[in-house]
Amino acid sequence: MPQTIQLRKREKLAHSPTLNTILMVEDALKIGELTTLADLKKKLPKKVMHQTLLQILDYLQFSGKIVIGTKGVLWVFTERKELNELIKRGTDI
Repeated sequence: MPQTIQLRKREKLAHSPTLNTILMVEDALKIGELTTLADLKKKLPKKVMHQTLLQILDYLQFSGKIVIGTKGVLWVFTERKELNELIKRGTDI
């Protein structure tokens, strides 16, 4: 039985979105406007399958970067400016 569980997990991972697709969706959402799913699809430079887009939105919501409501999707994540400054200066942390 453990083998069937492992095979099911592999099947689920076989159709995961690529990092480039996730970053493309993030860039489209970072504008900060409340966006419907249909408008988001129009804003994307390349077409994304509906199920793939839903997987990406689930991931972004789980990681605290977006909020999904009845009126649409909103980017809420703010970057840590202090960390970016340390990286720019090359300070080891």
